[in-house]
Amino acid sequence: MVSGMAKTQYYTATSVDGYIADADNSLDWLFEADSGRDGSPFESFFADVGAFAMGATTYEWVLEHESLLDHPNKWASFYGDVPAWVFTHRHRPVVPGVRLSFVSGDVRPVHAAMASAARGKNLWIVGGGELAGGFADAGLLDELILGVAPVTLGAGAPLLPRRLTSSRLSLTDLRRNGEFAYLTYAVGPNRYRIRATGVGTTTERPRYRR
Repeated sequence: MVSGMAKTQYYTATSVDGYIADADNSLDWLFEADSGRDGSPFESFFADVGAFAMGATTYEWVLEHESLLDHPNKWASFYGDVPAWVFTHRHRPVVPGVRLSFVSGDVRPVHAAMASAARGKNLWIVGGGELAGGFADAGLLDELILGVAPVTLGAGAPLLPRRLTSSRLSLTDLRRNGEFAYLTYAVGPNRYRIRATGVGTTTERPRYRR
């Protein structure tokens, strides 16, 4: 059960040098790392999630890596019946029996629909980084939860391709699980975007992929 006000959270694993996938869109590097005896804190995190969103590339990776079209029951074993939204600009295969909505464009109406479906629980932005950046641009991202793996990749899909300065980020938690460091940051308001919108400009970007 969520305590207090529900949050919109970007929870993801990342390399030390800030990539969430390597240049070949692989996550093999992630599964090689020791997460410790207690494993990842994902299970306790997801217990408070009422809806989640991901980009097209993330969705395709999950489909292929887990063979979900052949084994659709795997989705429920990961995510239960929590509703999901996928940002995409073209048709994608649908996992049978799953509560999926395919959307594109402005994140704000999608965020409102997610919040309604979540019924007071948290919203999880799965990734990729550009999608999380879209929520940050709109002032809708409340928290970053980063599982930092003991690896550098040199290139790949960036964690969050936005400039968020220390005036917007506040470290609220730090813990260790095996060789992973878990960092939690509260995300403050995007004051620049609010002023810019007031004179008719915007910093939003419409393309959301990992």
